[in-house]
Order: sequence, then structure tokens, then C-alpha cells
Amino acid sequence: MVNAIALLVLMLIGGLALIGPSGVLAWGENAARLGEHKQRIALLEERKAELANRVALLDPNNVDPDYAAELVRGNLNVIHPDEYVVELEPID
Repeated sequence: MVNAIALLVLMLIGGLALIGPSGVLAWGENAARLGEHKQRIALLEERKAELANRVALLDPNNVDPDYAAELVRGNLNVIHPDEYVVELEPID
């Protein structure tokens, strides 16, 4: 009786090691997901660097005048009297 229970437990552990969520058969899927996550992390790190650059350009002690003018014009729709606005249709 004890041997049968021990054998069942051992078979259960072996089955989980083979087909469980972190078993041998799941390694391929986990490796693919890892690759996808690494690509996503690379994109997020690139976006983070872009945002860090924008924050640095908006430092209150040393604001980049070109970037500040770009933000003001974009957000407030303000232009100089000698400038022209050309509206273009979006390309689908």
C-alpha cells in the first residue's frame, strides 16, 4: 500500500516535470514568450530614453528655446505673423 502511494506520488511529480507549466514541454513556449518580452522591453527602454531627453530639454533652469517654442505652437496653435500654415490631408 505504501509502495503504491509512493509510486503514484513519484509518477505525479514526473508528469508535472514533463507536462507542467514549467515542465520540459513548456520550455519552447516559455523561450518564445521570453523573446517577445525582450523585444517589448527594448521598445520601452527606447521610449524611456526619448522621454528622458524631453524632460532634460524642459529643465526649468535651462529650457531649450526651440523645444519650448515647438510645444507652445503645437499646444496653443500660435504662430508668428510672418509664418504660413499649410494643412495637409493625412495619408491612409
